[in-house]
Amino acid sequence: MSVSVSRSPKTNVTIIGAGPAGLMAAEVLAQGGVGVTVYDAMASVGRKFLLAGRGGLNLTHSEPLPAFLARYRNAMPRLTPAIKAFPPDALRQWSEALGQPTFVGSSGRVFPQAFKASPLLRAWLRRLDSMGVQFALRHRWTGWDSHEHLSFATPDGPRTVDARATVLALGGASWPRLGSDGGWADMLAAKGVTMSPLRPANCGFTVAWSDIFRDRFEGQPLKGVAFSFGRRALRGEAVVTRTGIEGGAVYALSADLREALIEKGRAILQIALRPDLETSDLIARLSAPRGKQSFSNWLRKAAHLSPVGIGLLQEAAVASGIALSSLSAASLAGLINAVPVELDGIAPIARAISTAGGISFDELDDGFMIRRLPGVFAAGEMLDWEAPTGGYLLQASFATGAAAGRGVLKYLEAK
Repeated sequence: MSVSVSRSPKTNVTIIGAGPAGLMAAEVLAQGGVGVTVYDAMASVGRKFLLAGRGGLNLTHSEPLPAFLARYRNAMPRLTPAIKAFPPDALRQWSEALGQPTFVGSSGRVFPQAFKASPLLRAWLRRLDSMGVQFALRHRWTGWDSHEHLSFATPDGPRTVDARATVLALGGASWPRLGSDGGWADMLAAKGVTMSPLRPANCGFTVAWSDIFRDRFEGQPLKGVAFSFGRRALRGEAVVTRTGIEGGAVYALSADLREALIEKGRAILQIALRPDLETSDLIARLSAPRGKQSFSNWLRKAAHLSPVGIGLLQEAAVASGIALSSLSAASLAGLINAVPVELDGIAPIARAISTAGGISFDELDDGFMIRRLPGVFAAGEMLDWEAPTGGYLLQASFATGAAAGRGVLKYLEAK
């Protein structure tokens, strides 16, 4: 079979991955006067970006920068220079320049006024087109050939590209149907690049619910509650799934929960069903006579618990081998605001919001070039960092894409 070889001009840069990191690298490079071609395995660009904006595109967050940076935990020292060079305010200005002004929501999250991703992506693609950025879609990267040219599988057969520099921005391994399947990990490992294993982040967890609970409460939300694990506690919401539990509050605790499960095989998530009630007030309510009411109906009225909340109490009682009705008011109050839910597994990475693990920052120089692969840069979710939802994921993807673009410009100037 013949292989098509594209001999690119010396100033041409190949970007693999048409998500936020790759497109931002393309913009920085085009502004620097460099010819850019963006390759992607999918038939259109920004598939996961569009999915992220389906319920409202959370671009970034408005909290003060020191607190913002702390959200990246262990990766904070490595991400700080990139984010300071392209901080949340700069991202908001960039969006406004594309005709998509932003606003700060009640939670401090930042959204485009249009609220959706599609108007912003369309405006961005128009800008990139005006700057001469080229796109090659349905091109799945398969590594390097014997001449160290980039190899692609295309509908027209294999193709190789000889580029002066390359930016890898292939995403993690979540939502593989949208193009990020983590297949690049083995290719880079074969080149000796050190990586942390790809793991689910901002993910759900499995719970061995009873059949009764599962059948009755699958899909039911938990609202007005608080979640805690270890030293961390937060207010938020979650949803009971057929196989476990997921949702914003669970995602916020997912890094610690995941590591506990990896280490110990189990983790106990505690849920406070009435976090706004003082223990003394709750005990007083639970000390009222039950009369002829069923225990569940009495609990619902006395403590203002939802049916799914009562179901969680019943699950905990059965697991402990006790009857809820046998508990004293004080013990019952304690259980209501510390319901233990035993997690026994991590939901599949394909359903996770994002991915932890990836290319070790020790493999990169200050310009995001992979040291052992001169001329090859990496950005976005391929790198070994994770962050909670709330705008932090997109902010770091944009910022590292811009940093990789600047790194390529510096690399080309030195050639």
